[in-house]
Amino acid sequence: MKYLILFAIRLYWILIPQNKRKKCVFKKSCSNYVFEITQTEGFIKGLSAFRFRYQNCRGGFEIFKNPISNKTQMLLPSGIVIEKEEIAERLLIH
Repeated sequence: MKYLILFAIRLYWILIPQNKRKKCVFKKSCSNYVFEITQTEGFIKGLSAFRFRYQNCRGGFEIFKNPISNKTQMLLPSGIVIEKEEIAERLLIH
């Protein structure tokens, strides 16, 4: 089953031109992230990674400056806070 996910992602990369793909809010694109996790950790972890990214990659996020640490962070729809290093560069340009 692991290879089915890997094949589907490779097919996606081949069939959908990069400029036609939805823009990811994470620095590492969702397809690259899920591919890497599936390849290294297996089918179940790959599915979990896909589910997490699918739920958090679209709208509903908020980028903010943490008043305590003064760091730029992103609040995902799931309530998880990620650091600036994980946020797509295009979202950090003001």
